[in-house]
Amino acid sequence: MRVLGIDPGSTVTGWGVVESHGSGFRHVAHGAIRTASETPWPERLGRIFDGLSAAIRAHHPEAATVEEIFVAVNVQSALKLGQARGSAIVAANAAGLPVFEYTALQIKQAVVGYGRAEKSQVQAMVRMLLSLQTAPPQDAADALAGALCHLQRSSGVAALVARQERR
Repeated sequence: MRVLGIDPGSTVTGWGVVESHGSGFRHVAHGAIRTASETPWPERLGRIFDGLSAAIRAHHPEAATVEEIFVAVNVQSALKLGQARGSAIVAANAAGLPVFEYTALQIKQAVVGYGRAEKSQVQAMVRMLLSLQTAPPQDAADALAGALCHLQRSSGVAALVARQERR
C-alpha cells in the first residue's frame, strides 16, 4: 500500500509518500509547499491544493493521511490551519483517495513510541525507519510520520483480521 502523509500549515505544508515493502517501509518521495505570507490567503490555499494534487499525480498514492488540528491559544492561527487542512483534504478527495485522520499524539506514538516526542525525535525516527541518508525537513518528516502511522495501523489491523480468520 502506498500512502501520502500531509502535514498542513499556513506557510509550509509538508507531504511525504511511503509504501509498505515486505515487513518494512519504503520512502517514495517527500517535499513541502511553501507560500509567502504576503500572498493573498485564497491564493495560498490554491497553491496548497495544486501542490498536493501534483504530488498525487506524480506518486499515485492509494490513501492519504492528514494530521488533526491541535487547537492553540491563537484563534486566528487555528482558523487558518483549519483552512489549509481543508485544502489538503479536498485535494486528496478530488483525486479519489480515502483520507484518514490522526492526532499528533497517535502519530508520535506510532513512529517514536512516545506520544509527546519532540519534533527532532520524529525526524530521527523517520530517517531511521525509512533508511534515509539525512533527516527530512521538519514538515516533510511530520508528513512521512503520518503515512508511517497509517501503514503501521493498517498492517496491525490486517494481521488481527488474518488471525481471526484462521480461528
